Amino acid sequence: MQWAGVRSSFPAPTAAWMGRRPRTEEKAAASLIMRSQKYAMLKQQLAVAAQFEDYKEAARLRDSLRSFEEEEPVLRLRGLMRKAIEEERFEDAAKYRDELKILAPHSLLKCSSDATTLGIRVQVRSVYIESRSQPLKGQFFFAYRIRITNNSQRPVQLLRRHWIVTDGNGRTENIWGVGVVGEQPVIFPRTGFEYSSACPLSTPNGRMEGDFEMKHIDKAGSSTFNVAIAPFSLSILGDDNDVLL
Repeated sequence: MQWAGVRSSFPAPTAAWMGRRPRTEEKAAASLIMRSQKYAMLKQQLAVAAQFEDYKEAARLRDSLRSFEEEEPVLRLRGLMRKAIEEERFEDAAKYRDELKILAPHSLLKCSSDATTLGIRVQVRSVYIESRSQPLKGQFFFAYRIRITNNSQRPVQLLRRHWIVTDGNGRTENIWGVGVVGEQPVIFPRTGFEYSSACPLSTPNGRMEGDFEMKHIDKAGSSTFNVAIAPFSLSILGDDNDVLL
């Protein structure tokens, strides 16, 4: 697995490391992967048909996608939960949430997150990149954009990054690196820094979280501190807002 310019790989899974999941949960996960692969293929085929101006085929694929989205359990349950919350039917919303926890835990996370630590705000948004994915080969490519805003009164420098990446099978990888995209940016008060990167997965869903190690640079000998990157989802099903920051 190659991620953000660093070559690494998941360790071979073992029962002791991964823990044994109930057979029903394994079946549900496998079913979700198959449905997600179908969804990704339909979206890719629609993009190709539109590119080559095959409008009849594009219309057929569009209708297939709409039908899929109406029948797909994750999308349907998520819609029902959202509607129940809007209508203040909280018992129903809790029921749909519990069903989603069993069916697809990652779907309860948004494809975005927002956290502030010591005045440093980190916003993230992820999207599925169809053109660089190969679902039939188990290759799913996700891009994400990060915006770091210094709302404190002191300038800071980003020194290191730490990511925790978990795939749809529960396998976790920790990734450390110096700076971001080849830089160790200095961020002054009331300014920000933005960058984009990517993460490939072998499953159609997963999650990321982590932290940035930073230090204040207005005083010699300042100690470093960690700025949280709140968890966000990597999902080919996306969520209600499939746009980057």
